Amino acid sequence: MEKIGFIGMGIMGKPMALNVLAGGFQVMAYNRTAAKVKPLEDSGAKRAGTPAEVGQWADDVILMLTGPDAIDAVLEGEDGLFGRLGPGKTVINMSTVPPAYTRSLGQRIANTGAGFIDAPVSGSKVQAEQGILVILAGGDENEIQAREKLFGCIGKQVVHCGQVGDGSTMKMVINLLLAVMMAGFSEAIAMGERCGLETEAILEAVLSGAMACPLFKIKGEMAKEGKFPPQFPLKHMEKDLGFILHTAEECGIPIPVGREVWKRFNAAMQKGFGDQDFAAVKQIY
Repeated sequence: MEKIGFIGMGIMGKPMALNVLAGGFQVMAYNRTAAKVKPLEDSGAKRAGTPAEVGQWADDVILMLTGPDAIDAVLEGEDGLFGRLGPGKTVINMSTVPPAYTRSLGQRIANTGAGFIDAPVSGSKVQAEQGILVILAGGDENEIQAREKLFGCIGKQVVHCGQVGDGSTMKMVINLLLAVMMAGFSEAIAMGERCGLETEAILEAVLSGAMACPLFKIKGEMAKEGKFPPQFPLKHMEKDLGFILHTAEECGIPIPVGREVWKRFNAAMQKGFGDQDFAAVKQIY
């Protein structure tokens, strides 16, 4: 039975790891806050004391962390993952990070003799729990196909985006569109409300026509209730928009709408909405 290491037990990582465990794989989990591993332990997973222990035990190691700093923290140092990598092992990064960082990370891991797959995911907490994320994969196509069963525990579809770095680029594209849609939706609802329309009527009109989509249905309920429990925290979207702007600048691509949307999410952060769902950007309007 293949042994899967899973590092990062956050909003996304915990349900993803539980689904891998339920899919018949052996799992060893690590999180900086050890208590977050308990749901995995209770379901039959092993708990690791250090990232190095994960690297020593596992065939494949999945990273689901908040960004480059968090990844570097588990890779480096005496108890880091790097010291246990080598031929026969593969690191699968499912975290959202800039493409340039992904390409650098891929090279650093290749220098150890280990394999590397760039595989961020599209979706939030609900999709992670249901195992219906979309996996945006970059890397060797044969290596990606060899993990069909593993990826099938996590997502409903794997999109092969190209080489290492292209999965992360696709994630930038997806999250740019997601943020723009959420900001536009929030602005439109706020305009209607301020002009005297009932929120429920606005949502009925939007969801009855060509603009109906699962995103607006889920986030519309939050807007109607005025409560934004985190499925994808606003602070992570604001962070990702920073990655997106930087990536666009590197590629010489103007994204004026994206820049304005980042300002709205940044303003929401300054107002203290960072730990709420990213739909809480509506409160800025």
